[in-house]
Amino acid sequence: MACISYIASYLPETIFPNSKLTELFPEWPSQRIEEKTGIVERHLAGPEEYATDLAVRACQKLFDSKACKPSEIDFLLVCTQTPEFLFPNTASILQAKLGLPQHLGAFDFNLGCSGYVYGLGLAEALLACGQARCVLLVTTDTYSKLLRPEDKNVRTLFGDGATATLLRPTPLDESSDLGPFVYGTDGSGAENLICRRGGVRQAASFDKLASVTTSWLYMNGPEIFNFTLRVIPDATQRLLQQAKIELEQIDFFVFHQANAYMLEHLRKKLGLPKEKFYFHLKTTGNTVSSTIPLALENAHLEGKLKTGDKIMLAGFGVGYSWAATLLRWRAASPI
Repeated sequence: MACISYIASYLPETIFPNSKLTELFPEWPSQRIEEKTGIVERHLAGPEEYATDLAVRACQKLFDSKACKPSEIDFLLVCTQTPEFLFPNTASILQAKLGLPQHLGAFDFNLGCSGYVYGLGLAEALLACGQARCVLLVTTDTYSKLLRPEDKNVRTLFGDGATATLLRPTPLDESSDLGPFVYGTDGSGAENLICRRGGVRQAASFDKLASVTTSWLYMNGPEIFNFTLRVIPDATQRLLQQAKIELEQIDFFVFHQANAYMLEHLRKKLGLPKEKFYFHLKTTGNTVSSTIPLALENAHLEGKLKTGDKIMLAGFGVGYSWAATLLRWRAASPI
């Protein structure tokens, strides 16, 4: 039984606006990029700034808030697809950099845009069975380092960022704030969003791969779009059936912030009113596993979330992989 106690985030200082993209690709005016994607600018990690560095900054903001002490963390979950090394895992490096207890459990899991919901599911299970009392869920990625400079399609979308979510058990007399959970996997779509660099199947250094097109992130946008519109409506229905509630009883919807075009099509297909469906891409871009917690944090700061609100979360993307859950919002959530 779990609840979210706090969410903190960090976005790199370097901002890459649409105007810079237009300088590189004159056929893509800034206004057209915004109209198509909903994005005006994105944050990019520096040349010597990596996923671990972003994660440290997000976690430090959480600890600075006094939401908890580093010594209280007894399980660390790190969702990243851009680790600094094949091994050791990012969670181990992060434990040392943050000075977390050595008696905690810590591991990485390699998921992209569905990763936050999967992470919430893992944290809820750890807390419910008593294996943990204070879980730190970290999402962190630097996709910008995987993008081919000439690929204007992906460069318009992706930004870098990290978030840190603190989860604790709910009081004994209360039900979980999270769940139920529904998941989905379809590996037949693996080739439609893939990065081959760094894996042992294509054993070569980054430098040797730098001139090979297939070493960069590749995305088949139309296929990802079709996949999303195919599986997410079904996933939301399965979630509602498990929760035994109607769609109209959901107060707010926070889905993975892929791009505005895709989100608007999803909203219309599900028949959701605009005021309940949240968009948060304009100044961040698609930050992969961090989009949902970033959106939750921002919606809270904008005063759009009320204590007790029932929020539907849904993530979807690389794998193919998808997941959805319900979240009850608490007043003690991020500030």
